[in-house]
Order: sequence, then C-alpha cells, then structure tokens
Amino acid sequence: MSSRKGLLARVRRILELAERVLEDFAGPPEAARLFDRHLAFRWDVSRGPGRIIPILKPHGFELDDLIGVEAAVASLAANVEQFISGHPSNHVLLFGARGTGKSSAVKGLLNRFGSQGLRIVEVHKSDLAHLPSVLAALRGSPYRFVLFCDDLSFESGESEYRELKAALEGSLVAPPENVRIIATSNRRHLLPESAADNRSVRLDEAGELQLGETIDEKLALSDRFGLVLGFYSFDQSTYLSIVDHYAKKADLRTPPEEVKQAALRWALRRSSRSGRTARQFVDDLAGREAINRPRD
Repeated sequence: MSSRKGLLARVRRILELAERVLEDFAGPPEAARLFDRHLAFRWDVSRGPGRIIPILKPHGFELDDLIGVEAAVASLAANVEQFISGHPSNHVLLFGARGTGKSSAVKGLLNRFGSQGLRIVEVHKSDLAHLPSVLAALRGSPYRFVLFCDDLSFESGESEYRELKAALEGSLVAPPENVRIIATSNRRHLLPESAADNRSVRLDEAGELQLGETIDEKLALSDRFGLVLGFYSFDQSTYLSIVDHYAKKADLRTPPEEVKQAALRWALRRSSRSGRTARQFVDDLAGREAINRPRD
C-alpha cells in the first residue's frame, strides 16, 4: 500500500514538472485572460520560443503633462482613437530629439484609452525576428493592441528591420486589424545615412531627381509608417514652461524666480533643454526641499 502511495506521489510530481515546462514554452494556461486583468505587456524570449507576459506595474504618464509637443500628441491620440473605434488608422513613427516626450506619449495612451480596450505590448529591437509570432498571438483578440518599439534605430548590417518592414506592409500575410505598431526613434529614417549614399542621387534624362538604390532602401522602412510625427528640441521659453508645470504639480515652496534661475543652471550643466531635463530638475529640487523641511 505504501509503495502504491509512493508511486502516485512520484507521478503527481512528474506531472507538476511537466506542467511547468509547458508553461515555460507556451505560457500559462490562463494567458488568454491576461488581457482582461492587465494593460501593459512585453514579449519575453528568455525561456521557450517566446510569449507575452504582463507588466504588473507599468510606468504611467498623463498626455496633458507633455508641453511643447501638443500638436504631435494630439495627432497621435486622434489616430489611436480612430483605431480603438474600429475606423481606419495608421502605424506611427515618433521621431526627434532625445527627452522631448516620444516614449512618454506612448505610455500616456494607456491612461487615456486603457479603459476603452487598448493594450500595449513592448517588443525590443532584438526580438523583432519574433514579430510574426507576436502578431499571431494577438490576432483575433477582442482588444486593440499597440506594439511599442522604443528607441528604434538600425545600424548597417543589422537585419531585424526586415521583419518590421514586412509587418508594416509588404508581407502576403495581412497584419491583424486589432494591432498597430508605434515606434520611437531619434532618427527620422531609422537607418544610418552616409555621404556615399547621397552621391548615388542623380538626374534622369527628363531632369527628374532619382534616388539611388541604397537611399531608396533606407527610406522604404520609415515610409511604411502612415503617420510620422516630429518631436523637436525646445527653446528656453518652452523649457521654463515645462519646469513651471511640474513645479506646480510638485507644490514647490521655492520662490518662482529662484526656481527659474536654478532650472536654467541645471539645463546648462546638462547641455539640454528637454522635458526630461525639466522633470529631473523638479524631482531634484522637490527632494531637496523635502529633506530640508523641518519636522513637526
């Protein structure tokens, strides 16, 4: 009798181990219900062929906090509203100077549209080879998904962009209607351009400008994003407006003129007048105020 119990215990243990192995490769059995409980996800290839796993505490952001890029943010939000409403919409490329709010604009979409069925899945550049699998995992879901590729750019010799290019447009397999790709980049064309590329440009017999094959290939990727939005560097006035906005949210006690002068010195040391620089300055000042505030 005891040997029979021991055998049953070993069988249960084997089944438990087998279940864990299956989860590693195929994801947990309740994966289809994850989209009901979570808003943000990432594609994970650390174990098995890859799976979608939830981000338990996504970094939220309010679109109204983005100052100086209101026109680009409004166009992005309008496109996403069309998408979640089931109307025609585009894949989006956000390009421009560092720290101007490109990534924050994408994160802010969850706060505005998450309750309306929007979900975001982050896919790293190194995982773009798995893009067909990601799309297959999302196809048919009642939710609307943004595939988020942050800080995207490619160097000469890298081939990952070909999967992205095919997913945007060019594959025989149509992309799912419930998926749109939003990428951010410091580069307008995602691929590096050289002086040698420009030397291939020529005028044809009709006097029309003809791009060389190399430039045409590099432009082809960014051209497949239907909506391309620029986030440009801020002037001093805009930078100070962002500082003032975050200073009010942080309820700073430092006099406004002192905040202004300190913010300008901070930007000078950082050689940057960006929204990120403004937020970092206010966080630093708010922290110093809290440390120096007398305790009751």
